[in-house]
Amino acid sequence: MDLQVLKTVFLFGLIVLGISHAGCADKKVEVPYYHTPDFSPIWYSNGKDTLHKIAGFSFVNQDGEIVSDKSLSGKIWVSNFFFTKCPKVCPAMTKNLKQVADAFKGNSGIVILSHSVTPEIDSVAKLREYAGHNGIDGKQWQFLTGDKTAIYTLARRSYFAEEEIGLNADSTEFLHTEHVLLVDKERHLRGIYNGTIQLEMERLKEDVSKLLNE
Repeated sequence: MDLQVLKTVFLFGLIVLGISHAGCADKKVEVPYYHTPDFSPIWYSNGKDTLHKIAGFSFVNQDGEIVSDKSLSGKIWVSNFFFTKCPKVCPAMTKNLKQVADAFKGNSGIVILSHSVTPEIDSVAKLREYAGHNGIDGKQWQFLTGDKTAIYTLARRSYFAEEEIGLNADSTEFLHTEHVLLVDKERHLRGIYNGTIQLEMERLKEDVSKLLNE
């Protein structure tokens, strides 16, 4: 084999190696992933299957229907934690989240989940009354009640709703957080926002739009 042929073979090998490497390159995403309760962002999608996911759940909504991770399969959802007798913070969150609901009204790919942290008080009838009082109608916004321990565990261990301070707390310690969390179609955490700040809801709407097109 002459020198020119060897050079050609060598260059061809480099090209193939470069193409192979490019095909395996990590892809940067527009909306980060969150894997830990300190919410350090992860901007690349390779290895996402090993990242933290929201655990399975099953609760009851304001219409007495079961809402679970299975019924939300393939959907993006926005979650918060509230209680109907909350005098100040929760009404502000509900008002701000209503803007998000209105922005995606009729889009079956996005759902809002508001979990009651006082399920012993917030019955199905109470949640239905709360939804009606706030002018919320339809299946796109689910107000959820159920087992208190299950709700608190999901909030603290899956959503990291109280960040790191909530990891060692249990259902005897009252859960109250202003955080709103964004979850993608594969149950990965993709965003954290202050639900009492309207500007934060604008950022949330932008991120939802990006995930819908991801």
